[in-house]
Amino acid sequence: MSGTGWPGDPATPSTPVAESPADVARLAASASDLSTLDAYVSVCRACPRLVAWREEVAVTKRAAYADQPYWGRPAPSFGDSHPEILVVGLAPAAHGANRTGRMFTGDRSGDWLYAALHRAGYASQPTSTAAGDGLTLTGVRIVAAAHCAPPANKPTPTELATCAQWFDRDLELSLPLKSILALGGIAWAAVLGAAKRRGWEMPAPRPRFAHGAETLLGTPQGPVRLVASYHVSQQNTFTGRLTEEMLDAVMRRLSSTS
Repeated sequence: MSGTGWPGDPATPSTPVAESPADVARLAASASDLSTLDAYVSVCRACPRLVAWREEVAVTKRAAYADQPYWGRPAPSFGDSHPEILVVGLAPAAHGANRTGRMFTGDRSGDWLYAALHRAGYASQPTSTAAGDGLTLTGVRIVAAAHCAPPANKPTPTELATCAQWFDRDLELSLPLKSILALGGIAWAAVLGAAKRRGWEMPAPRPRFAHGAETLLGTPQGPVRLVASYHVSQQNTFTGRLTEEMLDAVMRRLSSTS
């Protein structure tokens, strides 16, 4: 499958399709810019379990969205093509980005994230409902540890390792950066894993995830602040484990010079 004409679709009919982890490694390394990388990601078929699941969900759908077309493909990264800040999530939601085609769009996690980005001055509007809704981000790019919706929101270690090749290249092409916000422990681990693979400097012992945790990563283009937040999932926001005030406080640290 290649480009479909979907709003925001970065792929074209000639975009090469990764069918294996080796293809992912080759195409990721060959991507010379973020738009090319996004196109490659958006048609990836390297993980059979995830391909089967995301496409099944796109056919069976949720009753509330029965009359809507589903994206049913990997959700590429989204945002500024020259970011100062990366926001790292886990994976697309089955009826969120797997439906709309855009990261954190069309679900309650996205409602929380984009509202916070808008309050912080990074998003042009506080809501994100569809790929063609006019939303733009300034200075921020949203990426994920995995680009396909996984069953039970749990990609396997093998699937994360395959997608890490896209993730590593996304980080490389986004440099220089000021800050990275990791939403949840898997995102935190994904960033630290990429830093290790890329040979970036980081503290020893390996920093542990906790809400508000912070560390510096030494990249070839200068230091990058890595900040952790609880994920914006309903499990955290509905229970009060993560509040708007907590998320806003973390957002403020992303652009702080202290």
